[in-house]
Amino acid sequence: MEKKTIFTFSALPYRQKIPVDGYYFGSRDKSLAIVGSTRGDEYQQIFVCGLLIQALRKLEAAGDFAADAGVVVIPSASQFSMNVGKRFWPMDNTDINRMFPGYDQGETTQRLANSIFEEVRGYANGIQLASFYLPGEFVPHVRYMNTGYHKSDDGLAFGLQYLMTREPAPIDTTTLNYNWQVFGSNAFSIYAKSTGRIDPKAARRVVAAILRYMRYKGMLKEGVKLPAGRETVRIDSAGLRKQLSHVGGFVHFALKVGDYVDEGTVVGQIFDPFTAECLEELKSPCSGQLFYVRSDCVAVSEHELMFSVTPIEQVVVI
Repeated sequence: MEKKTIFTFSALPYRQKIPVDGYYFGSRDKSLAIVGSTRGDEYQQIFVCGLLIQALRKLEAAGDFAADAGVVVIPSASQFSMNVGKRFWPMDNTDINRMFPGYDQGETTQRLANSIFEEVRGYANGIQLASFYLPGEFVPHVRYMNTGYHKSDDGLAFGLQYLMTREPAPIDTTTLNYNWQVFGSNAFSIYAKSTGRIDPKAARRVVAAILRYMRYKGMLKEGVKLPAGRETVRIDSAGLRKQLSHVGGFVHFALKVGDYVDEGTVVGQIFDPFTAECLEELKSPCSGQLFYVRSDCVAVSEHELMFSVTPIEQVVVI
């Protein structure tokens, strides 16, 4: 393993310089690049990278890498935001994952995005450990944007429960995943269940999925033994059934992500903050599996996404 500093940010006079480091394994061939946190609250994404680095070090020491396989892991692009407890860049509240491919003469986040993209550009495969724009948890899954450059069948090799297709929106054109694909990389995003907290079980599941993908793509020798994956179901983001709030208040969920529900099952409730009166029961719009659930114990407004359900015809029952 080789550790290399990709970008250094000088924050304030009373802070040390903050580096963005990459961890390199195998040969100098550009086989796979993995990018973890691009936002300051993506703790699970950094944790997955840490576990992955441990696993890759052991595989490299054992001689289990293919001769022409080169892998880089960049655990965090936003240590500064994490250090001061901010999701986005503290100076101007910009989102690094909306700055790609970056600009080397621009603002700090543009230069940071440019440095990272130039480092991972040209890799045959790319994996981003992503998070959602709202707080909450997902069933661990693989996601790709239908850009026309993707190789969707490769997503089945991860062995996670779902492989989701999503049509790109105009705002997606400045994300890492989209630009990876445009510049020729076979890029996927993995949602590792949580974001702002550590879930070791889900993190280990994602690490195993990445290693299975590496073996499938010939980066690891065939004899390498890994935990078995599971049957993967293709789903489209447009096919998810979403439940929005109709009132504002405090929300509490009775069920958790991954639970199976029938149509009409009460998933959660919204309460009046001052009287504790139940203002709305959040009921499942269909039978299926809770694919996404908003974080518990938060105040919500009207017309916010509370949870989404994978319809029963697309569900893989455990």
